[in-house]
Amino acid sequence: MTGADPWEGYSVAGQKDWTQQIIDEFREHDGTVTLAPFGRHLVLLHHVGAKSGTARVTPVRSIRTDDDTWLIAASKAGAPVNPGWYHNLLAHPDITIEVPGEGEVAVHVDELTGAARDAGWAQFTSQAPGFQEYEKKTTRVIPVLALHRRG
Repeated sequence: MTGADPWEGYSVAGQKDWTQQIIDEFREHDGTVTLAPFGRHLVLLHHVGAKSGTARVTPVRSIRTDDDTWLIAASKAGAPVNPGWYHNLLAHPDITIEVPGEGEVAVHVDELTGAARDAGWAQFTSQAPGFQEYEKKTTRVIPVLALHRRG
């Protein structure tokens, strides 16, 4: 992923359409997304709205740290607030993700703190420089979550 913000210039309605295009391409090409420079670095989060109870699917950039763990960052492109899916995952941490080459995987979500969060965030900023720009845009500490495969 380059330093460019793939969401720049999109309206909320446009983002929803674009998000669906990403989901469709992910599923059609076993996790490879070329619509934006994501390649095979996305997972699809299947989560439930913390307030609404509505089932949702959200593509997010991930870093696989081992066979059973993925990291995701709640960057929201540097917005001043965390993305809605972040709150959903904290409220309902047992979810399913779709993973390139594997399909659906049941995971448990843990928010990283302290040195573990900082180490995870460093992986994002070194592998995808756009995350450095997101950090510059906001005063909040961008959360990093670990998705651990469940039995």
